[in-house]
Parts: sequence; structure tokens; C-alpha cells
Amino acid sequence: MKVLTVVSHPRVQSLTFSVAEQFTQGLKDAGHETEVLDLHRSGFNPVLWEADEPDWSNEHKTYSPEVQAEMERMKKHDALAYIFPIWWYGLPAMLKGYIDRVWNHGFAYGSKKLHHKRVLWLGLAAAPAEHFEKRQYDKMMAQQLNIGMADYVGIRDSKLEILYDTLDSKPGIHEKLLERAYRLGYDYDGISRNEAIDFR
Repeated sequence: MKVLTVVSHPRVQSLTFSVAEQFTQGLKDAGHETEVLDLHRSGFNPVLWEADEPDWSNEHKTYSPEVQAEMERMKKHDALAYIFPIWWYGLPAMLKGYIDRVWNHGFAYGSKKLHHKRVLWLGLAAAPAEHFEKRQYDKMMAQQLNIGMADYVGIRDSKLEILYDTLDSKPGIHEKLLERAYRLGYDYDGISRNEAIDFR
């Protein structure tokens, strides 16, 4: 399977990028191919201007060259993964802007839908799971990402995974998060591979 992995974080030296590295290594070790799109370093502009505003009367609108290039990139992949820090219980503005511009009318919704088999939303949360569960922030995010967004554009197999306690400095916490990220890549296609993995 060819997976487009989109990463959104302002710093390369971040846990988000370490998670992305382990996730993509898991994909590769399981026999998948992946391309990593670093939204910040790519220079992508998340601001939607008139050129990329949906035109409900024109299913064949030609969008800006930047957006057309990202649409072509998406077409080359069978599946998607988005890796990001959870800010204000949602997507970072950079990633939301990317989706606003690229998952556009006539390409992702309208008469056409996305062809991708599945999408994984891998979010990193500073708070513990109990904090999210108390007010059902986890369910809120899952509803928005899996139903409001992925299902709307035709991706039935959509899953939100949250890595909690990312600011916890206790020994072994980050190692466990990275192990989980690797396993999510390794088992990305839904096939659980139970053989022992020597995680380094």
C-alpha cells in the first residue's frame, strides 16, 4: 500500500516528528511505501484565498497551482496518515488549512470523492486520557474527523489514535509512545502482525 504521511509541527526536533519517524518506519517494515509531506518545511500556505474557494456551480474548477500539485500528490497514494499535535482539542491551523484547500469541491466531495482506502489521524496530546474522557473530547474529535470529514469525502475506514501524556517526563513514557507509533505503522493495513519486534 502507498501511504501519504502528512506531518504538521513547527519544529523538526519535536516528539511529533519522532512519532512520524517511527510510524513511517513501521510502514516500511510491514512492506508499505510512504511519502512524508512536512507541511511547514514544504512552504505550504494554509490560507485559503479566492483562487481556492469552492465554486458550487463548477465541478471542474481549476484551483491554484499549489493546490493542484497537492491534489496530484494525493492521487499517487492508496491511503493517508496525518500526524499532528492536538491544540484546542482539534487540528493545528496549518493542517486544517491544508485540508480546507486541498480536500476541495470537485476533488474530495461533490460529484467526485477521494479514492483512498483508509486514513489514520495520529494526534499527540499533552493531557492524560482521563482529561479527554471526562468531557468526551476524544469522542468529539473522532466524530469530527471520522464522520464529519473522512466519511464525507468517501473514506469509510477512518481512525483517530491519540498518544496521551506527551509532556510527561517520567522515564519510559516517550519510549512507549514511540513504540505505539511504530506499531500503528506496522499494522496500518489492519492486519495484526503478532511477531516480536525488536524496537530500537
